[in-house]
Amino acid sequence: MADGFGNVLRRVCRILMMIFFGIAGYQLASLFVPYIPAPVSESVRAWFPAWLAKQVFYTFACVGIFALIGWAITPLLLKGLGFIGALLEYHLKTLSWQDISSATLGLIVGLLIANLIAVPFSDLPVGNYIAIVLNIVLGYLGARIFWKRQQDIRGVFNLGALKERLATRKTKKGRAIHEDIEGEEDLCPPRKILDTSVIIDGRILDIARTGFMEGVLVLPRFVLLELQAVADSTDPARRTRGRRGLDVVNELQKLSSLDVEIMEVTLKQLKVETVDSGLVALAQQIGGEILTTDYNLNKIAQIQGITVLNVNDLANAMKPMLLPGESIIVDVIREGKEPHQGVGYLDDGTMLVVEDGENYIGKRVEVVVTSMLQTSAGRMVFGRIRREVRP
Repeated sequence: MADGFGNVLRRVCRILMMIFFGIAGYQLASLFVPYIPAPVSESVRAWFPAWLAKQVFYTFACVGIFALIGWAITPLLLKGLGFIGALLEYHLKTLSWQDISSATLGLIVGLLIANLIAVPFSDLPVGNYIAIVLNIVLGYLGARIFWKRQQDIRGVFNLGALKERLATRKTKKGRAIHEDIEGEEDLCPPRKILDTSVIIDGRILDIARTGFMEGVLVLPRFVLLELQAVADSTDPARRTRGRRGLDVVNELQKLSSLDVEIMEVTLKQLKVETVDSGLVALAQQIGGEILTTDYNLNKIAQIQGITVLNVNDLANAMKPMLLPGESIIVDVIREGKEPHQGVGYLDDGTMLVVEDGENYIGKRVEVVVTSMLQTSAGRMVFGRIRREVRP
């Protein structure tokens, strides 16, 4: 069935190419074969039939030759189209929706400009061919330029007349609040500013769904741009993490118990250069709290007197408490940093450092807890081997 349809399609393409090239041959024959009006005297009538036959012969010869050329190059054209289609399919798999939309907009702009330029050439015999070439060249250039410079183009459209002001858009209840960031009043409870790391982490969505988080979540524009840059990365792992972060933002906006504000503020307006510094500066100006899983940002914000809500701290607080003297079963999987140490992991991901566990790597042992170390980066448990557990 598929082969039969392919054969029909190839025949139709050959017929169309023969018609197209035949028309082109006819136009060229009309252009280069001189036209002589009907004879008005006896001397002209004598040679007119021979001239007419020659003109008809040249016209049919041009049409036939060009039709044969169209018939001959159709397989090459189909192979070229197949290769282009496969290439497009391969690249579209690695492109984000932002890339595709930017390239499409650039293609439309390029085609509009090409048709405007082609208007003065429309009366020429080759005007149609000039229009085709202009559409192909300018369409390609427009798509490529818009794809490469999509960030700059978005910046031009986003700033507009609000160059000196910050727009705060409330995505819940259809309200939009426009106010200067320096004149914003403190809200109670304080607004929580989302960091890129906590969005990509994804656990904030599970916390919000339980109802333990309320109030307003602030998503600065520069954090959203950083998240988009991660989603547009050429590295498959980074691209997956970025797209997961965008999905988390969309799900947070759908929760009725939360208001998610996208704050139109840039790093330049905050007079900083990095995203972490921008989060700290924004929290100072609006009196907000920072939601993050970044250990370094946690420390920097606390030094400057800003409240930080670290999801890792919450996760550690929810882990079952182990007391010295308790026994647990664990698999020793690798060496520790110190000599003769082994390392295993509990079911909740907590690292367990086993003293003298180097010789038990790859085995299951019963460990007696001796001490614990609690940090914002996580919890570490230390213990010593009581016995080896036989499978």
